[in-house]
Amino acid sequence: MDSVETSINSAGNNKKVNLLGYDLAHMKEFFSEIDEKSFRAVQVLKWIHQSGVDDFAQMSNVSQDLRLKLSKIAEIKAPEIIMEQKASDGTIKWLMRLDGGNSIETVFIPEDNRGTLCISSQVGCALDCGFCSTAKQGFNRNLTSAEIIAQLWIAYRQLRIISSDSNDESKTINALVKKNGVKRDITNVVLMGMGEPLLNLDNVVEAVHLMLDDHAYGLSKRRVTISTAGVAPALKRLGEECDVSLALSLHAPNDKIRDTIVPLNKKYPISEVLEACRFYFNGNTKKKQFIIEYVMLAGINDSEKNARELAVLLKKMPCKINLIPFNPFPNSGYECSKMQTINRFKDILHKAGYVTMIRKTRGEDIDAACGQLAGKVIDKSRRVHSVSVTH
Repeated sequence: MDSVETSINSAGNNKKVNLLGYDLAHMKEFFSEIDEKSFRAVQVLKWIHQSGVDDFAQMSNVSQDLRLKLSKIAEIKAPEIIMEQKASDGTIKWLMRLDGGNSIETVFIPEDNRGTLCISSQVGCALDCGFCSTAKQGFNRNLTSAEIIAQLWIAYRQLRIISSDSNDESKTINALVKKNGVKRDITNVVLMGMGEPLLNLDNVVEAVHLMLDDHAYGLSKRRVTISTAGVAPALKRLGEECDVSLALSLHAPNDKIRDTIVPLNKKYPISEVLEACRFYFNGNTKKKQFIIEYVMLAGINDSEKNARELAVLLKKMPCKINLIPFNPFPNSGYECSKMQTINRFKDILHKAGYVTMIRKTRGEDIDAACGQLAGKVIDKSRRVHSVSVTH
């Protein structure tokens, strides 16, 4: 993210500063730069993220002069929703248009005791994992911190009722919308959408700070999860700057298999990635979780031998294992393991002492399942020569 001073200078050239992606530290810096008291940062942060306000005029406990001043140099700007799809199981997917002709996808997954929002961190993905439809769209750019947090901001606005007199700061958008008996309330956020979060670390960290901030969304560390394919150097840096749950997209019990299905492994092999994970957690998984993601590919990584090898590989790693049935897409070249095979794989891991779950496929009928998000990517990676959308 650009410095606050640089952003303000840009505002002087008729380009307004977008405050949507500013965490508390950057918001305080912003108000200092415009010669205003730092407590204004907390007020504006609450209005934006707790009340869902995008108009400075509605911020009733902010002086009229400051509201006018802010309207001239700043804005609260989010992507535009261009499509909303609802699956038969209640899953909702939004297609959001960004500047420059690209679009991203965000998914809300309602369950009986929680609601999980899956958000994107990049336009497309540069990692080119063969079993992931998202990666096959190519790569364009990183999302800004505003574009990342906007997905949560938009989802709250879409899922909740905004009171008609919401200019009262005490009345936040906390009235739950109920449909078919399901509370559509966001309790968990996972950065498992389009892109590799650790290749956009600065913007991801700033957005996560907002997710955790009590003046914004107030989520706990255990309820915010960053998913990575294993960018080892960034993992170590993440441990110094952020403290949330981690999901490692491992998908293989050895380097030979992983080199084939996760090309990043050729640069950061499994041993290096697991060492970075140990550094990240430093033996502490009480406040945050460590989850191993493992997509089940028929005849590739799903044998009993693979299961036993995985059990040995993860020995002394305090983790949970998610087995993910592969969600097919055209020309992938892979097939999903049979359920009997997946259950046998799970039993071997369970007997080895691991908490192991088979992830239930959600939103498959609207292409919102794991690995199916595609959006619209103007590819700059030269891996693909056409723009495609999964809808």
